[in-house]
Amino acid sequence: MAQFPGLAEVQQKSGLFWREQQLLREALTHSSYSYEQPGERHNQRLEFLGDAVLEIVVSEHLYRRLPDAAEGELTKIRAAVVCEPTLAQVARELDLGYYLRMGRGEELSGGRERASVLADAFEAFLGALYLDQGLEVTRRFTLDKLGPLITDTLAGKGESDYKTRLQELLQKKSPEPLRYVIINEEGPDHSKVFTAGVVYRGRVLGRGTGRTKKEAEQHAAKEALVGFLNPGHTF
Repeated sequence: MAQFPGLAEVQQKSGLFWREQQLLREALTHSSYSYEQPGERHNQRLEFLGDAVLEIVVSEHLYRRLPDAAEGELTKIRAAVVCEPTLAQVARELDLGYYLRMGRGEELSGGRERASVLADAFEAFLGALYLDQGLEVTRRFTLDKLGPLITDTLAGKGESDYKTRLQELLQKKSPEPLRYVIINEEGPDHSKVFTAGVVYRGRVLGRGTGRTKKEAEQHAAKEALVGFLNPGHTF
């Protein structure tokens, strides 16, 4: 079995230390690596488990925090919190992309920066943590990482958080401003659907639709953010 020197580093960075190191090893192994290295278990089963753990932790937190909220409202808030851009960003904060073991082809195609790969890795990380240390430790860690976003969402800032995060990411590259434009309007006045675009350096980075201009802009920012977290972007 190949050595994996990154195990100690990722534990130090996360502040978590596994009793069963093989679980963390598996969580940080992409399927492309196990394809090239037969016998190495990849992280898809742990991702499946971590997805379920993440859902129950966030669902319970919202259930207890919002005792009067209806099912539909709770579902909407959870979806705003548990989404690919958010999970990928947390994975970036933990440098999971750097520590992932992956096949050469996947790495050359930008797999370490791909939002879907990063989000899956974070879910696998949680699945491994749950098996190793139980639900309570996993709950504390999950809410520590997602707590600020949950608070923003409950304060009515959840969707606009995409705009804020996109602005922050782009400002690291250039001080040039980004702007939002309404590309299209459809439907009667009482039931319009707007299409917005987010423009940066003369390019439309994302498009989104909504019942209001603000909602359309938020969805456009989300699409642009997903693009930013995926490889091959040229912002």
